[in-house]
Amino acid sequence: MKEFMNNIFKKASSDPKRIVFCEGEDPRVVKALKKITDKKIAKPIVVGKISEQIDGVQLVDLDNFNKIKEYAEKLVEIRKHKDMTLEKANKLLQDPCYLGTMMVYMQDADGLVAGCTHSTAKTVIPALQIIKTHDKFHKVSGLFLMMYDSRILLFADCAITINPDAKDLADIAIDSANTAEKFGIEPKVAMLSFSTKGSAKHPMVDKIREATKIVKSKKPELIIDGEMQVDAAIVPKVANIKCPDCVIQGDANVLVFPDLNSGNMAYKLVERLGKFKAVGPILQGLKKPVNDLSRGCSAQDIVDVTAITVVEAQ
Repeated sequence: MKEFMNNIFKKASSDPKRIVFCEGEDPRVVKALKKITDKKIAKPIVVGKISEQIDGVQLVDLDNFNKIKEYAEKLVEIRKHKDMTLEKANKLLQDPCYLGTMMVYMQDADGLVAGCTHSTAKTVIPALQIIKTHDKFHKVSGLFLMMYDSRILLFADCAITINPDAKDLADIAIDSANTAEKFGIEPKVAMLSFSTKGSAKHPMVDKIREATKIVKSKKPELIIDGEMQVDAAIVPKVANIKCPDCVIQGDANVLVFPDLNSGNMAYKLVERLGKFKAVGPILQGLKKPVNDLSRGCSAQDIVDVTAITVVEAQ
């Protein structure tokens, strides 16, 4: 784990990017910003108030931002199909998350990190409305890096899409594999279920099988299998018994969960009881990097997510 994050920090510091923060009054953010500027892994921008002045941190005053007129006009253009007006746009841009997201869109910043004091929706909704996804109808998903000693697992989706259909799950799997590759991890993807290779029959199982087929047709080179129970995905002895012919033989490192219920509960259980360190959620599917934080995050979690956001922006 330490070696992996050290490599992320090294890569981030080689080309630090401008990252927006929207919660400068939170002491965890202030503590994180001190570490970030000390390590020189990013060029922080704080939108709104900050509880303590920090050298190397750019402050953006909501009341005196010199590009507010330009931003408001652009927001009207982006959201005109939703009856956006200048009055509505100016009101929205008083929200640090909206202004920060517009800074990323307008290329005045390279990425955004937020969420330690508010819900995921408050971070994600502006990103969906302004930055948008890579492709039309593509779903945004939330991936966690789960780390313990030298073991690294990627869990998705644990934050965003409540009940993905087969196409959504396929997109989540492909996005998660791409995320793994960004960080130098060869992805081995398990499409998880309560069934392993036909041990149960149910529409929920059919969805996983269909999603796996879609991924294989889109990325035939990807190492992926499903449907699989989680023990078969991560324990070689179990895989040898339950699915000896699978390409995944207990060595999966990307776990795609069938819905948000299972994904969210799994990552929290593994983090709290299994003593894994959870870094994320890393938001996947957006045109530019915007990453959410858990409201229970530590200052170090914020530093970690910032470094990951910088690497994505590179």
